[in-house]
Amino acid sequence: MYIFKAAVIGAGAMGAEIAQVISYSGLPVLLKDVDPTLLDKGLGRIRKIYQGRVDKGKMSPGDMESKLALITPTLDYGEFSDVDIAIEAVPEKMAVKRAVLGELAAALPETAIIASNTSALSISEMGQATGRPSKIIGMHFFNPAHVMKLVEVIPGLDTAQETVDDVVTFTESLRKLPVVVQECPGFLVNRLLLPYLNEAVQALEEGEAGASEIDQQMQTWGMPMGPFFLMDMLGLDVCADVGQYLHREYGDRMRGAALFPLLVAAGRLGEKSGAGFYGYGAETDEPVKEMIAELQASGQVKPSGRPFEADRLIMPLINEAALCLQEHIAAPSDVDLAMVAGTGMTYAGERLGPLAVADRLGLDTVVAKLEALHAAYGERFRPARLLRTKVRAGHLGQKTGRGFHEYSQ
Repeated sequence: MYIFKAAVIGAGAMGAEIAQVISYSGLPVLLKDVDPTLLDKGLGRIRKIYQGRVDKGKMSPGDMESKLALITPTLDYGEFSDVDIAIEAVPEKMAVKRAVLGELAAALPETAIIASNTSALSISEMGQATGRPSKIIGMHFFNPAHVMKLVEVIPGLDTAQETVDDVVTFTESLRKLPVVVQECPGFLVNRLLLPYLNEAVQALEEGEAGASEIDQQMQTWGMPMGPFFLMDMLGLDVCADVGQYLHREYGDRMRGAALFPLLVAAGRLGEKSGAGFYGYGAETDEPVKEMIAELQASGQVKPSGRPFEADRLIMPLINEAALCLQEHIAAPSDVDLAMVAGTGMTYAGERLGPLAVADRLGLDTVVAKLEALHAAYGERFRPARLLRTKVRAGHLGQKTGRGFHEYSQ
């Protein structure tokens, strides 16, 4: 199906940027919100993105106005009768999304695709709310949407293959990289990131190092930004919500750090509130240090007595990637592509995803590191069955010519 007109529901940061991306491709797009103030703010955000391109000489003022003219703000569904694809970008609450999806199903033509920009929630459950489950799909853009190339495309149980193919083609027309991911809580990138981020917070709680030191070590390892800077940018309330959902779905392997709810309750939500793990403006990180001291004094968190090492964050990320392969969530090449495109992950100066990193290190080395971490920190570090199986088979990575990927000898 060729897409002539799109719509985005929700004019917050992500919704506005998705609308900008669509307009930049030359397609007309409706931007809907129930709040006129938020709608105006979203349009202002879009103009600022385009103005940045003009200021850098990448676009003329006339071209900017032409692109902006493709975006139609609206407070209702009156112009949705000829929309070919609608992308909801409303808050990450299933009840809110189901309500909006029901409204969309009533306003859109039968042929329209309904996409959700959810970062973790069930696409199959959303399909029930539309009455047309073959037409619903996940289309997860990454923040900031106008910069990041990756889009996870997630079919639900009843999503038609035609819908998947149309959305992949549409994503490519937006100059993005689509990666098709089988539905699971957290999908792919967020599922891999959560153990990495959560382990950083637990290392902080246990006194292994301060936030800035951990951030610096992880950047030295190869991440484009440290975990605490990233969480402050994403929003700690968002991180906490996703973490609670994944804990419910996956169990204790994904149990959230004790510090998360304290930060959220204190209103330290990250950059957007002026304070998170770090302080911004007049704020400092002293309240975070006090929270950690109280957690340790109460016995809720026990100091580990160990120095921080990057392996504590990277090994569970690799392990979760192996678990995703066991569950056939995505192909090895797509796992690595998604992490490189979605997070900017590198290793030793190369753009490598977690499975390629494991092959470079040696899968036997990865298993040994996980076993040592398992002995030190607990069950969440137990090596994935697939990792052990590959080691037993002699598929150790680059040094044997075969691991998660194959290599010429």
